[in-house]
Amino acid sequence: MIHSLFLINASGDIFLEKHWKSVVSRSVCDYFFEAQERASEPENVPPVIPTPHHYLISVLRHRIYFVAVIQSEVPPLFVIEFLHRVVDTFQDYFGVCTEAAIKDNVVVVYELLEEMLDNGFPLATESNILKELIKPPTILRTMVNTITGSTITAEIQGVIDACVKLTGMPDLTLSFMNPRLLDDVSFHPCVRFKRWEAERILSFIPPDGNFRLLSYHVSSQNLVAIPVYVKHNITFREGSSQGRFDLTLGPKQTMGKVVESVLVSSQLPRGVLNANLNPSQGTYTFDPVTKLLSWDVGKINPQKLPSLKGTMSLQAGASKPDENPTFNIQFKIQQMAISGLKVNRLDMYGEKYKPFKGIKYMTKAGKFQVRT
Repeated sequence: MIHSLFLINASGDIFLEKHWKSVVSRSVCDYFFEAQERASEPENVPPVIPTPHHYLISVLRHRIYFVAVIQSEVPPLFVIEFLHRVVDTFQDYFGVCTEAAIKDNVVVVYELLEEMLDNGFPLATESNILKELIKPPTILRTMVNTITGSTITAEIQGVIDACVKLTGMPDLTLSFMNPRLLDDVSFHPCVRFKRWEAERILSFIPPDGNFRLLSYHVSSQNLVAIPVYVKHNITFREGSSQGRFDLTLGPKQTMGKVVESVLVSSQLPRGVLNANLNPSQGTYTFDPVTKLLSWDVGKINPQKLPSLKGTMSLQAGASKPDENPTFNIQFKIQQMAISGLKVNRLDMYGEKYKPFKGIKYMTKAGKFQVRT
């Protein structure tokens, strides 16, 4: 039913978006902005705006437009009632429903939206039920999120690689336990796209041998479980010509799988002239012009965690940076579904076929950013 949700402030800025199916471009809100310009008052924006491929249904509460993107015709009052329920839930959880409150509790916001809709359809909208699933924010939780919630963004680039060895022309269907995790999906030409759009079931006649059935993207909106942790200690002393650099990586939830092709990069502050570092494994480079630090780690050995330690030469009289640098970590874990994607069942239709090797699915790559 509801494909996406955009939150727009009084200035016309989209400050939050949530997608339950494939990602809808922000450009769809241009139709809303045009209607907003034609309206004599903010509350006079039409609640239902048709576009060539979608319907935009919106409500205005607390100077925030809650704009739902609908792909097929549904009763508008049903969607409007749900949007009002979302606002009431935010107000119940945070005390107020303002842009600042939503941004300060963005993790809880995404958790709530994920529970309130299942693949675009209302699931849990009662406050007492939601509070059993998601605890309201407290002072302690807010402090923990502020101090230790250091992940800025996280995403997974996953693939389903198939090895099919069947005689004839088998007609296969593959379903998932949680298809709503799949964003920005790209299919092999053999997949019947219309059935996927309608039922979220992969229906296809596979080619023989190895092929890539689909690739997909999972964003931080879906609360990616990061399987790698970072320990760091980076210090810049006011008036000192040197700074300390200490970074260690380790696996967190790999279920015995190897974390490989690890690449760490960071944009160091402008006051850093050079870096004299010692990697326990792999190689690193530092460009004194662009201030870009890159560390090609390779595989992570849990018995001997990779580290990068040393000193940084600082520009004389350089002021201490306002905040420590942000790190980008990219890695691969073969044959492991970090995204949490689970296959429900695989069915074959038609005549009898010989045994086959089956379909293996994996999350091939992931990347995330941390701030020290």
